[in-house]
Amino acid sequence: MDRNKFSAIAHLNHSYYNPVSLTKINKVIELLSLAANDKIIDIGAGKGEILLQIIEKYRSSCTAIEHFGDFAKQLKANANNRGILNNIEVIEQDANLAIKSFSQEFDVGICIGSSHALGGYNNTIESLTNKVVKGGYIVLGEIYWRKKPDKEYLKFFGGNEEDVLSHAENIFTAQKYGLIPLWSSVSTEDDWDSYEWLYSKSIEDYCYHNPQDCDCVEMLERIRKWREMYLKWGRDTLGFGIYIFRNV
Repeated sequence: MDRNKFSAIAHLNHSYYNPVSLTKINKVIELLSLAANDKIIDIGAGKGEILLQIIEKYRSSCTAIEHFGDFAKQLKANANNRGILNNIEVIEQDANLAIKSFSQEFDVGICIGSSHALGGYNNTIESLTNKVVKGGYIVLGEIYWRKKPDKEYLKFFGGNEEDVLSHAENIFTAQKYGLIPLWSSVSTEDDWDSYEWLYSKSIEDYCYHNPQDCDCVEMLERIRKWREMYLKWGRDTLGFGIYIFRNV
């Protein structure tokens, strides 16, 4: 089964691919206080909803890096449908390769829920500090442990416990790179439930209406185990924070 196919179906009805509410995203966009000539880059932009809202509000110049072709195609279509395609460049390429082609030229660097695209949280911070101008903003969205993960959940989650930090450590780590924390907000249980249940429902609906798809057996097995782990462990264990920093 193609993991990108699974993700595309699971996120079919999501505006954002993370457990964040429209209210929180609107607050981030408001706090950035951008101008029409400001330049923004978004790593792992998905369908680009955050950038599209920034363009509609500020008419800024945006660059979206999205490796998955279906998401990049949908991003362009969304921008075209909203009459703002001229304000956004969509780069369909691996983020580590794409970001090397830019100098320190952006007023805002965004990476929400996509730090894996640049090799992890620390690498993402380092990469964006080198591409965002001094005095510019860096907006990060990152998971964190709300409490020590159970061994069963950690095994399912994959990786090591130390790969994920606490909420405070996410901020302190950015400070070590010289960033100044300006604002933060974390996902509520409602935010998580809204995200996870819609994620699950999209797979269930797709497989119900497309039983001829040979991937459905594997997709259903995966999403049902995922849902079980979320209800049993994840809902109380994993957090998600959004952070705004100033690059100094």
